[in-house]
Order: sequence, then C-alpha cells, then structure tokens
Amino acid sequence: MTKDILRKLPSVDSLMKTKDAQALIKEHSRELVVKTARGVLQELRSEIRKPDAKSFPVAELSSKKILQRVEQSLQEKFSSSLNQAINGTGVILHTGLGRAVLPEDAKEAVHRAADGYCTLATDVETGRRGHRDIHLEGILCELTGAEAATVVNNNAAATMLILNTLAQGREVIVSRGQLVEIGGSFRMPDVMEASGAILREVGTTNKTHLKDYIAAIGENTGAIMRVHHSNYRIVGFAHEPSIEELSTVAREHNLPLIDDLGSGALLDLKEFGIETEPVVQDSIKAGVDVACFSGDKLIGGPQAGIIVGKTLTIKRIRTNPLNRALRVGKLTIAGMEATLRLFLKLKNLKDNHPVYKMFSLTTDDLKRRGRRITKKLQTEIKKGAEFSLEEGGSQVGSGSVPVETIPTTLLKVQPASLSAENLAKKLRLSNPPVFTRVHKDAVLLDLRTIREKEDPLVVAALQAALKKG
Repeated sequence: MTKDILRKLPSVDSLMKTKDAQALIKEHSRELVVKTARGVLQELRSEIRKPDAKSFPVAELSSKKILQRVEQSLQEKFSSSLNQAINGTGVILHTGLGRAVLPEDAKEAVHRAADGYCTLATDVETGRRGHRDIHLEGILCELTGAEAATVVNNNAAATMLILNTLAQGREVIVSRGQLVEIGGSFRMPDVMEASGAILREVGTTNKTHLKDYIAAIGENTGAIMRVHHSNYRIVGFAHEPSIEELSTVAREHNLPLIDDLGSGALLDLKEFGIETEPVVQDSIKAGVDVACFSGDKLIGGPQAGIIVGKTLTIKRIRTNPLNRALRVGKLTIAGMEATLRLFLKLKNLKDNHPVYKMFSLTTDDLKRRGRRITKKLQTEIKKGAEFSLEEGGSQVGSGSVPVETIPTTLLKVQPASLSAENLAKKLRLSNPPVFTRVHKDAVLLDLRTIREKEDPLVVAALQAALKKG
C-alpha cells in the first residue's frame, strides 16, 4: 500500500514544467525552487511511510498541492524569524521576548549608525584611528562617578573578562551565598573557572561575615568579589558584609574589589515602589576597583556588559586580548549612548523611556484602559468568552527584583468553548503573537506590559482566536 502511494509522487522534472513552478522560478531561481521541491518531496515520503500512511490523503500528492507546499516553504525561507510580539505577561524585562523595549531615541540612533558609514573608531580631527570606547566612556563616568569605563557584549562576558584580567591563576574570594545560577544555566563558579581564576568560597549559604573574608586572604589571593543575588533572595536569618566593609578590607590588603551588580540600576527605584536593587553609584562611592552590570535590564538599552571603575583597572581590562573578542559593535554603541543620555534628565525619564514608563503607570491608569478594552470586547464578542478586570502583580524580570511585584490591572478572559491553554496558544500564533499568562480556567493579560498603541491589536487577536474557537 505504501509503495502504491509513493508511486503517485511526481518527479522534480515534471513539477518544474508546470506553470506554477515556472512562476516560482521567475520570482526566485530554478536552483532554489528545485532544491526546495526536493525537500518537500522528501517530507512527503516520510509522512507516507508513517504507520498511519493508509489514511494519507492522495489528493495532497497532486502537482498543484505539492507546489503550494513549495511556495509556503520558500515564503518561510525569506521571512524573518525574529518578529515583533505583544507582551501581556506582566514581566517588564522578559528575557524570552527581548528584555527591554528600546526608547525612541535609541532606535533612531541605531538607524543612523546603520544607514551608511559612521565615526565608530576614527578621530575626526586627526583622521587617525581612535577607540570605540570614547562614545560611551564619558557619559558612563558622568552617570556613575567612575573614573573610566568600557563595554562588552553582555554582563557574563564582562564578569569573565574582569576575572581573567585581575585574577587569572589566583584565588577570588566570594560568599557562598552569592554563587548564583541565572537563566541558561549561567553559573558563577563555571564563569570563574572559564576565566582562569580560582574560586575561594567563604561563609555559609545564609550568613557570611567580614571575618570570613579576612581569614581567607592569603598569598595566592587575587581579588575579593561581591555578586548580586539576581533572581533570588535569602531572607530571615541571613547576613552579608556591606560593599563599604568589603572595600575597607580590600584596601587594607591591597586587593582589587570586584562588584558584579547584575541588573545595573542607575537610580534609586523606590520612586517606583521597588526597594531592593543596588545602585551603581553607591558601589563606586564605596571605592570598588571595578563594577559590572547589564545594559539591557534596568538601563533598558541594547544587550551589553558595562564595566566601570578606576582608571588603571579599566586600562588593564581594555588591553586584555579577550576584550577585542568581546567588544560591541556600532549598533550597540549607538543605541546604548542614546539610552544613557535619557538618564541625564531624570525628570523626563518616565516620558521617554519605555521601561520606566511601565514602572510608573498607576493602577488607575491601567483600569481606565482596561475598561475601554473590556467594553470593546464585550461589544464585538457577544459570545465565546467572559471579560473582566482584576488586580494582580507585574514583575521586573531578567533577574531584577525577584521578590517584589508592582500592583497592576489584568484583563481576564474566560473562554466558553475552548480551554484557556488553547486560547493562549491561538494568541501566540496570531500576527503579531500575543503572550499571556494562564491561571486556572482563564487567560490573563497584564496591561502594564502591553503598550497602549497595541490595545487594538490585542482586541483583534482575541476576536480572531475566539471566533476560530
């Protein structure tokens, strides 16, 4: 039976003689269409050979149907796999959805840098080669109080580069409670090993005292390091020395102090009801030799690992051969410079920076929007689901502020004829995809992370998904 079905498959040559194939060849090329057709035929052979092949629809083997699959495959080849999405999860810095939404200024700066040549590493006065750090170092020093700065492609790279520069082959003292693992199985002990530094754990998981650091200092000590807890907190019977205390010990023993700050807050977030994130400027004031943090989390720019600190320390890091392997390109520099400039005018930050606008939205703001959306949905979708608003909590995300949430308003959708899981899947498969939460028998959309201009798209996606349901 299987052989009989396989015999019905047309040859590539016969397919290429059809008008439909000729149209595809005209649009693409014969070579590409032939290659794609062979792939489609191979897929069909595999489908036919499956155990349930007896029920395989023979109509799917017509030249017209096969060429429709070829056309679809070609469309997929030339379509971007990285597409815009609507974030209804309530996680503001959602790693899977690209973390921070870039400010308009940053998008415009990236476009300018991409639209032709640019002054990436050239001194316009002398015409000679310059250093790309010049674009970001000045503003980073102004914002953080550091003496010098450099930027690499992410904070993991920054951490590894610092350790390799300052402590290769030597011990780095770290509290046992700070040996973090974050997303993607990124583990601090593994990064330290890859850098060539030797991990020296001190203290216990919940308590590490200053005396533990002092007792661990020896002839082979290369540095003392503090690591931000990132995506977890130790609460209750817990203690860690302050960065000021560690700075005093490091100076007394002539050791560099490294501070891995993780998310990298450039301002006190208490204004937004967020209280537990360390501020970069406080670390620099405490006298650390070098601090590193992410550029695409609380700064809200493109992905980058920012390194700030003392001039001599940054000079050593900059001359490490690894620095060239980890450096950022012109588009990152352009986007980061424009994003950082927004922090020079803090009073306008929430108006010009999407992340801080999301932080600052009040529940009253969100309820007003929610009522408009709910009314629209109830008018246009009279059957198929119940719509209501309820209170909830948004998360900062990306390892930032893991315990605290920001009060928010949720659009609750309870579908009548399909499960909440199925509705969530239909929304993810819409164009653009809409990502949500699922709780019990309802789909929840957090209005804090849905931009107001996206509200009509959310309504349209729900209409389409519930209609199909």
